[in-house]
Amino acid sequence: MAQFAFSDTVAMSLGAAKAIGTRNAPTLTNVVYNPSFTRDGGVPTLEMQILVPIQEHNEFNFNIVLIAERMMKDPTYVQMSNEAYGKNPDHFVITRALGCFERTIISGNSRYDKYAFQDQKGELNEVELKGMGLFFSSEMGCSGCHSGFNFTDYSFKNNGLYIAYQDSGRKRLTDLEIDQSLFKVPTLRNVGLTAPYMHDGSLQTLEQVLEHYSSGGKPHANKSELIKPLNLSSKQKEQLVAFLNTLTDYEFINRAEFKPEGY
Repeated sequence: MAQFAFSDTVAMSLGAAKAIGTRNAPTLTNVVYNPSFTRDGGVPTLEMQILVPIQEHNEFNFNIVLIAERMMKDPTYVQMSNEAYGKNPDHFVITRALGCFERTIISGNSRYDKYAFQDQKGELNEVELKGMGLFFSSEMGCSGCHSGFNFTDYSFKNNGLYIAYQDSGRKRLTDLEIDQSLFKVPTLRNVGLTAPYMHDGSLQTLEQVLEHYSSGGKPHANKSELIKPLNLSSKQKEQLVAFLNTLTDYEFINRAEFKPEGY
């Protein structure tokens, strides 16, 4: 739902027949800018990604051909499909239509954006500015991975969440040991709305996330060299959380076109 920046509020989402998913559902905020999709980056386009949850046993556990057959029974879908694509609903129409919609899920007008890019210097208070300073400092290193407009460099990292992971991460795609338990660096846009966090949804709050990074994480063999003990004070954690919450774009989540009819 838009109010959660197109993510979910549970560690693992429920699929068909209440099957439990295998990874935490990431936000769709600014997904149009992603060079690859899924947590391990195994899918190169939005249209191809749409097929993944449809076929996954723990998600839709279905087939896009059967979805098209169902849509053919609804005159409204048939009419809209022909108006937009000149053909009845099929795998092409479904994947392209969903991809087109997902490309409209763009967020870039948070209080941070107004401060940083629109010269509205009164948007951030002293605590938030302190947090911003910490975030972008070389000592903290946060922006080493969470960089650029979308607060991610789209790389794959192990952040030392566990010594032994149940999820093989990017190794599932490459079968390389150096990719064992590496996951895509997520965007931080609207991060205040997208709890729980990490690939498995194991951390419930931003405070817990900062506690993890402050500790330096667990000694996993592939842990990124950027992850090191920060020994943050309680005040610094408070400042960082305050800054991260300035990345929430309320205009984005309240856009009328993102609300179902009658919502």
